[in-house]
Amino acid sequence: MRPETLTTPPPSAGATQPRSRRTSSPTARLTVGAAVALAVVAGFLLADTHGYAELVVPLRLRRLAALILVGWAISLSTVLFQTVTGNRILTPSLMGFDALFLLLQTVVVFAFSSQALREVDPRVQFLAETLLMVGFALTLFRWLFTSGRHGLHVLILVGMVFATLFRSITSFLQRLIDPSEFQVLQDLMFASFTTVDEDLVWMTAAVVTVATALVVRRLHVYDVLALGAETATNLGLDHRRETTKVLALVAVLVSVSTALVGPITFFGLLVAHLAYQLAGTHRHAVVLPMAGLAAVVCLVGGQFVLERLLEVTTTLSVVIELVGGLTFIALLIHRARRNLA
Repeated sequence: MRPETLTTPPPSAGATQPRSRRTSSPTARLTVGAAVALAVVAGFLLADTHGYAELVVPLRLRRLAALILVGWAISLSTVLFQTVTGNRILTPSLMGFDALFLLLQTVVVFAFSSQALREVDPRVQFLAETLLMVGFALTLFRWLFTSGRHGLHVLILVGMVFATLFRSITSFLQRLIDPSEFQVLQDLMFASFTTVDEDLVWMTAAVVTVATALVVRRLHVYDVLALGAETATNLGLDHRRETTKVLALVAVLVSVSTALVGPITFFGLLVAHLAYQLAGTHRHAVVLPMAGLAAVVCLVGGQFVLERLLEVTTTLSVVIELVGGLTFIALLIHRARRNLA
């Protein structure tokens, strides 16, 4: 499939939907989204405590924090990535973060054992995985961008090639691993929110807070970036430098969320499109917080439904990948039909 067939026409900064379709202001939509998110969070914390709220709620707070941080980081990184690429069916996972995370886990188990992986200090493991993923992304950006001869599409294609290479090596090593060791490794292939280290939650919270503060200061720049490279340059923006900054932020957000709970490939795609539909505007001051709220509702609400209503032990990320994968296929079919029309 050619990249140009997937490209979304650049929206106008500040453009809004036709007046006949606008039923409420962006502020009202954000207020409703925040109210729904708070209701879901309250239900997750307080439902089915059976009179032991003082004991149950503190235990649930750590998982809730992990769900919110991961949802916020993935939603922001996906919207920003789609802004600089001008393409709404791409996700940062295409750059190979998930594949590199799985390769690191597989190499450790293959070279040492699953026991060695469990004995490593979680904080050391978290920092090492985060630094390796961020370092890989920044090296890729520097290699392709500083030369001035390669564009964003080349960067994405190279990222996809590396992701395929990492997955191939991972698959090869997994075939050589003892079946009992592979069973342990298989649990790491899907994101899990059941056992999250408290120290890692605090470390992730610090990184996500700083990244969010940097994003808030550049919201107007992202609106200009969404107009496309040529228009942004004509408006006086250093497109290459701003794009590199955004990709670096995306790399950090995706790396910390992946190192905290594991890979989630299609979740960002799902919540980003929910945000585009619910925001009623293309302005990043509305779309980004709406994406974060949608992520909180989906992750916390999904965990609540699985645990309390359905009472199943299925990993939430499996359901998310299924729904996100179907969303991805639906978007591809929709784009193909529109291009043929």
